[in-house]
Order: sequence, then structure tokens, then C-alpha cells
Amino acid sequence: MPFLVFDTAIGPTGLAWNDAGITAIQLPEETAAKTRTRLAKRSRDADREATAGATPAWVRDAIGRMRAHLEGRPQDLSPVRLDFDHVTPFTARVYQALRRVPAGQTVSYGDLARKVGSPGAARAIGRAMATNPFPIVVPCHRVLAAGGKAGGFSAFGGLVTKDRLLAIEKSPVRLTPATKLPYDVDAAIRHLSAADPVLARHIARIGPCTFELKQTKKTFDALAEAIVHQQLNGKAAATIFARVSALCPGGHLESKHVLATSDRVLRGAGLSAAKLASLRDLAERTEAGQVPTLVALATMDDEAIVEALTAVRGIGRWTVEMLLMFRLGRPDVLPIADFGIRKGFARVFRTRNTDDELAAPADITKRGERWRPYRSVASWYLWRAVG
Repeated sequence: MPFLVFDTAIGPTGLAWNDAGITAIQLPEETAAKTRTRLAKRSRDADREATAGATPAWVRDAIGRMRAHLEGRPQDLSPVRLDFDHVTPFTARVYQALRRVPAGQTVSYGDLARKVGSPGAARAIGRAMATNPFPIVVPCHRVLAAGGKAGGFSAFGGLVTKDRLLAIEKSPVRLTPATKLPYDVDAAIRHLSAADPVLARHIARIGPCTFELKQTKKTFDALAEAIVHQQLNGKAAATIFARVSALCPGGHLESKHVLATSDRVLRGAGLSAAKLASLRDLAERTEAGQVPTLVALATMDDEAIVEALTAVRGIGRWTVEMLLMFRLGRPDVLPIADFGIRKGFARVFRTRNTDDELAAPADITKRGERWRPYRSVASWYLWRAVG
């Protein structure tokens, strides 16, 4: 049975098929290799990776529809052929009913049970969702628990992935608040306190961690704002960013509008020549599809994100580390070159004799090994030592 792993806006996605139809679809894992491995486990007959050129036209059509759908252009996926031979007749009815739920809408387990004429079978519906071999095409992310609660989702990323799929379809439902970190901060504090007694005393003095994410619609938004803020105090940078944004329709900065606006106008909003060059490079790369979307970033590891985004003019490692921590909610980021981190570390661990000196990055790196995998939370507490 052939299979293929292909790129989408949310990461490397896989599918396997036979003459009857698609037998399995694999949502992205952390890497394409992991997606391929998981697909092979789920579809044991998938033993031959096809090339794009050797893929049947109906499979290429299915891939095209899925790609467009995951880019935020909802598609009619009903023509996608699925092979239901390996599922029970009841499960096949459930999947067919779910395929008729439009993008942007959701149903409960109970609703779906009633749609297939088995109103008491909500639990069986749950089992069918948990074993769904055709995610996206059979949109199990649209199924919620009673009362609009999230329910489960077994794909890589869990409810965060489910939430992203709903957001792509412009569903009003949000399962994970934008400001809530995707990891357990209390567990992080317990780990840090047990691993490092000195840091534990500092954590006890500071109190609860109020680390929150900053809302971001697109990668372009976050990086454009970061470019404007470089080497400026917060108030001045915010003023310039607001002026630049006001040049775009609706006051929202878009890459295509940046490219359509003259240098004279952008400089008039307060951008320096260097920041203008950086913003234009970012806009050009975004329009060319070279800047990963937030959905795609969610499937990439931290170092891969650093490598991808530092290719943009004016974007350095520190800027990407701030995006990782405050926009993507990554738990294990330690920005060793940050002034506040170096000064906070010196104060907490008394590595220098005067308050004006900074800790060496090598010292922070070495001590930080104790804090894995929650160095982002440790960083937050180091910043609190400075104020």
C-alpha cells in the first residue's frame, strides 16, 4: 500500500491509500520523519512511499484540497474517497454524518449520536472519534463534549492542535485561551524549586508566576512589532508601531500593504532606514511563503524556528527567543544574552560583587541545565529579580 508525506500550513501531513480510497491520514508530528513513522504504525500495510509524480490524480486532488483547507480556505472535502472497509458499519455511519457538519460549526457527542439514530450512544461516538483514521476529512476536531467543553484530542499537540484546526475554519469556539500557557506552570515551579534550592528561595520571595502569552494573529505581526521595538523604549516603539499600522486598511499591519507603501511614507511614520529595510525583507519573505505561519511554527522545534526566522534581516536569536516564550508558549527557553536575565542571575546567585555587573552567559547556561525542561519559567523569575 503506498503512502505519502506532504507539507501543509500546519506541518508535515501524511496519508496512505489503496484502490478503494484513502485508508489513513496522519496529522503532523514534530517532524516529517515522526509523521512518517506514526503513519506506518497506524496503517501497517503502508509500506511503499510514493513520489508526487507517481501519485494517482484523485489522491493529488485530495492533497490539494487538504492543503488549501489548512491554509484557511475551507474546502469541500466530501469528494475525497475514503476506504471504510476496516471500520464497523456503525463507525462508518458516524464518520459519514460528521463529514456533513460544515467547517466552522461544531457538534457534541450526543448530537452526533442522534444524527446516526442512536441517541444513547454518545460513549460509542467518543470511541469512534478517538480511533478516527481520517482526521481533517472526517473532522473529529469539530466534536465537543456536552456543554461546549473541549473533549479529547489524541493528535500531536492535543487540544492546542484541535483549537488551531477550529481557528483555521473560523469557528467561534476557542478551547485554549490565547493568554493561557500550554503547559502546567505549577508543575514547572515545583520542578524548579526541587532542582535548585537557591532559585527556590527566590521563587518563594517573588510568589506566584503570572507569565501570560501575548495574542498574535500571524508570525508577520509578531516579528514586525519586534523590529519596530528594537533599541527603543516601550512607549516610543508603541507610538511608531501604531503610526505604521495606521497606514494600512483597518489599522492592521499586513505584509502586502508594507510592500505597497513607499519608503517616504514609512520613514515618515518614524521608521529608521535600518528598520525599514528589515520590515520590507520580512514582508517580501512573508509574501513569498518563506516565513512559517503560527500554525506551522507550532509543529517545529525551537532551534528549527530560530534558524527559519533569523534568516529575516534584522531578526536575531534574542527576538526569536522572545517569540518562542511570549507568543508560542514554549516552556524551555533560556535567553542567555538578555540583559535582564544576566543581571537577574547575578543578583539571585550573587555571582558578582557589584549590582551593575552582569553574569556570564556560560554561567547561566551551566546552571540552567538544572532547570530543564522549564527554563522559560526560570527566566521569568530571573527577570523579576531586576524589577
